[in-house]
Amino acid sequence: MSMLQSPGDIESVPLKASIVSTTATRKGSRLKPWHWAPYVFISPFFILFAVFGLFPLLFSLVTAFTAFDPYAGLASMKFVGMENFSFAWGDEWFWKSLWNTLWLGFVSGAPQHFVAIPLAYFIHLGFKRWRNAMLGAYFLPYITSTVAIALIFTTLFSTDFGVINVAIGWLHQLPLIGGLFPAENVNWLGKREYVKPAVAMVVFWRYVGFNTVLYLAALQTIPKDLYEAATMDGATRWQQFRYITLPLLKPMMFFGVTLSVIGGLQLFEEPFVLAGIRGGTDQAAMTTAMYMYRTAFEFNEWGTASAISWMLFICIAVLTWITNKAFARGGMDH
Repeated sequence: MSMLQSPGDIESVPLKASIVSTTATRKGSRLKPWHWAPYVFISPFFILFAVFGLFPLLFSLVTAFTAFDPYAGLASMKFVGMENFSFAWGDEWFWKSLWNTLWLGFVSGAPQHFVAIPLAYFIHLGFKRWRNAMLGAYFLPYITSTVAIALIFTTLFSTDFGVINVAIGWLHQLPLIGGLFPAENVNWLGKREYVKPAVAMVVFWRYVGFNTVLYLAALQTIPKDLYEAATMDGATRWQQFRYITLPLLKPMMFFGVTLSVIGGLQLFEEPFVLAGIRGGTDQAAMTTAMYMYRTAFEFNEWGTASAISWMLFICIAVLTWITNKAFARGGMDH
């Protein structure tokens, strides 16, 4: 027997269906665990970056425009405008430290690439079985503790018993080239004219292996067909290196030189542990990062130190831009 429905019952069916559909949609719109779980997993990085990266960056920018005594608390902050930048701009020690930084960055950085490129090419061609062992030997100084490196080279640079002075004394006794070397022992870390070369040698020794690894990785991506075709055409090893290897290494050269520019202008550890916080005699090896450290912790001028840090940042940005333009003009994109 069929049951008759009233018109009101028939009209209520679509209404109930819409209510059920809306409820199901609301339940379906709720975030499932697999929707928000990835953000929970990556949140530690963003929290650490915000606390130890973004906050110090913004705080130093604010401090650069204030007179700030950290021992008196945040209440001592007083807005001084561009006074800190003006003081640093007219500070003789700032310009001296910047010159020392540029000198050390260029003298220690440029030879790294002039040595690392042919060295990586030699390892790439001459070592097949022992390549990893060679790379490990050259990469070892990069991962060695700076304090250990300083102790070793302080002993090597010793005036009376250092191996370097012993070798120079032995070379001075040779008949033909002996006149090129001094007869007396060199006070590497005590005289103004020798401190910067000594620090530059340590920086070069430490980072040349890192650049060698970079260039060797780039060499392994060059197709062997290019060298085989060049050999069939009668090209020598030098011609292959000049017309195939070097042009294809330009992207990695740009990357390596950019890292050298940034790292050279931020140089702190090597001159600090070798020459002391004052940079040796007459501040000969005091870099801008060291002077910024002294301004903050020795002179208690935190606002000026922050201003110096941002001026150094501008120098790094300008030199990086110049490096980019130089490699782009040289055909890096091709």
